[in-house]
Amino acid sequence: MSKHTKLINEAETRVQRAKEKMDSTYRLAYHIMTPVNWMNDPNGLIQWNGEYHVFYQFHPDSPKWGPMHWGHVKSKDLVHWERAPIALAPSEWYDEGGCFSGSAVNNNGVLTLIYTGNVWLNEEQTELKQHQCIATSKDGIHFEKDASNPVLSEPPFDCQGHIRDPKVWKRGDDWYMVLGTREGNNGKVVLYKSKDLRQWEYVNILAQSDGSLGYMWECPDVFHLNGKDILLFSPQGIEPDGDRFQNLHQTGYVVGTLDYETGKLAHGAFEELDKGFDFYAAQTFEDEKGRRILFGWMDMWESFMPTQAHGWAGALTIPRLLELADDEKLLMKPVPELQLLREGHVRMESISIREGTYTLPVKDDRLELLVRFSLTDFRGNAFGVKVRCSSDGSEETIFRYDVKDSIVTFDRNRSGKGEGGIRRAVLDKQEDVVTFHVFIDRSSVELFVNGGRLVMTGRIYPSETSQGIKLFAEGGILTVLSVEAWTLQDIWGEE
Repeated sequence: MSKHTKLINEAETRVQRAKEKMDSTYRLAYHIMTPVNWMNDPNGLIQWNGEYHVFYQFHPDSPKWGPMHWGHVKSKDLVHWERAPIALAPSEWYDEGGCFSGSAVNNNGVLTLIYTGNVWLNEEQTELKQHQCIATSKDGIHFEKDASNPVLSEPPFDCQGHIRDPKVWKRGDDWYMVLGTREGNNGKVVLYKSKDLRQWEYVNILAQSDGSLGYMWECPDVFHLNGKDILLFSPQGIEPDGDRFQNLHQTGYVVGTLDYETGKLAHGAFEELDKGFDFYAAQTFEDEKGRRILFGWMDMWESFMPTQAHGWAGALTIPRLLELADDEKLLMKPVPELQLLREGHVRMESISIREGTYTLPVKDDRLELLVRFSLTDFRGNAFGVKVRCSSDGSEETIFRYDVKDSIVTFDRNRSGKGEGGIRRAVLDKQEDVVTFHVFIDRSSVELFVNGGRLVMTGRIYPSETSQGIKLFAEGGILTVLSVEAWTLQDIWGEE
């Protein structure tokens, strides 16, 4: 038995012991979440041999960040997930400080993980060296680290040790890899090229900060949609700008054209992808249907996470279908497969709301809600929906649309435990109908407005009994064209 396999088996044993002590309060029903202790970035997203695989950053020994392993779940339908054994554990000199984020590819039938091996150079963990490494599997479950590791160790310029999160894809006969890095206090993404995944040639700086987009670019991802090349990445250190960039770190994208010969991406302005509180380190993959699907980490660095006291922390967003609109706006929509979760169904039409609220005849802590508001005859100021409402009015999470400025507000100041706050963003395309599509799951909410023109994600921690749903209007008579609500399955059950 290899050292790596031995360490994975030992970690699995510790995970099982820790699960016996874990408090299940706020555990999610249909999101990918850690079995116990800590998780962050999604990694290695791939459909391989007909099954969807999602790996993620996992610390099996504490509900706080630590020596990273790769956790692993798989699914046949993107909805019903089953846990697989830990895929990677820090076991070698080149990854002893953690197996950091990366990606997965199908290399002639061999499932291949490409990840960053982290090595701390001092006890304070302030200095580091990062290597790019690979691990392979023939069964999609058990992984062996490659004898050629590390496959890339020396950065193209002084990056203070920070060069990580390889995203790899194939174009023609060549493999390409982007890495997130920095030079001085400017974030950058660099491009490499290879024939065999083991020998890598530096091409160029694909894109970089102009001085205003942060000191480090993490989790880069390059893909092609609607005739354009898109760079998705997570910059650290962007200063807040009005309603923009309010989280500690951001995730967003630029749209342009990648010249594979020069390795340069000519692109437009940076746009935040999710305007909520808890969305970071998003990654995408193309499935066998040719769809571009995204998962993000549904938390944010340095946020107060009430579940840490319960022995766990961290979850991923629902899977989201990406589309690039003709105006180069990247849209995120819930994948259609999520309809498999639907159980009880309520539909209402033509609701008229005068000044005040309207309580819907549905209650649950795991719901899909689809509300269509008419703007045609509304002369008031604002309208929206309140979810996870308590019977005494002390708890509620508010999604509000202000008509004058076309601003959507996500207010979680009365959402229970955890961080409060408000996020605001402009709905940038006006239509006669405003659609709020909301996924509620015990300690999370995800709002999709008008087919993904605007998306807002956040963790909330209300009391278990706060399950009411209310519609509201301010300053005028509101016509709600339709409301649909579904209760959603608990895919994890008693796990």
